[in-house]
Amino acid sequence: MKKIALVFIIVYSIQTHCFSQSVYQYDLTKDIIIGTLALGIGMCPFFIQNNPGNTPETPMKNSVNDFDKHLMFAYNKPLDLFSDNFAYALALLPIISLMPNIKDSNSAITYGIMYGEALLLTYGTTFTIKNAVIRHRPYMYADGIPAGKEKDYYNSFPSGAVSFSFLSATFLSTTFSQEFPESKWKIPIIAGSYTLAAGVGAMRIVSGAHFLTDVLTSAAISSLFGWLIPCLHLKNDNERFTIIPAVDGIIVSMKF
Repeated sequence: MKKIALVFIIVYSIQTHCFSQSVYQYDLTKDIIIGTLALGIGMCPFFIQNNPGNTPETPMKNSVNDFDKHLMFAYNKPLDLFSDNFAYALALLPIISLMPNIKDSNSAITYGIMYGEALLLTYGTTFTIKNAVIRHRPYMYADGIPAGKEKDYYNSFPSGAVSFSFLSATFLSTTFSQEFPESKWKIPIIAGSYTLAAGVGAMRIVSGAHFLTDVLTSAAISSLFGWLIPCLHLKNDNERFTIIPAVDGIIVSMKF
């Protein structure tokens, strides 16, 4: 209860002292293109399915690369379930950036569009790779397939839970830093959000569900989209990202 109360105190403080007009704005033309691309990528996992064939025998640990083999654990069901569900709870983190402007319908719509695009891109990229790549989970090298995991033991790479956690952390850190660059809460929020995301990654490894490379790859994928999508919606930075219709398609340019 104390932790929940602390969260409400932080959100209330931010809402009270950090109000300013949002620096983000959706653009119909731009978001139709980005949204269509995101939706297309988000649908890809439904058309790609891996199949390992017959149930394998317990694989040998010495077949794992040197980078991953030192952080391999047996299956821990409570930790697996907790970390998996906690990752989805972290999806609510980005609302912190919106709180000061939550009564502004334009800001709420813009945040909804941005987060929706980032979520679709993250989901689509992560699960397209997951459905295309067969990689046994670390627990397979210890005790074999746990009960209830008969259709999931070969989906180690990358981690969906870690992708969603780092998407939330990066999206929140990016938007809050750009909305409130002088806020005293900026560093605590960035540090706190990434600590929670890293905690999910650590739990996914210790639970035996993922390798370190699964976690690092997922963090990289989701962090890219969590940063990129908000940057494409900055009000005063339209020259950085332009979309020009052409006869046979579109021309997209971005300046870094």
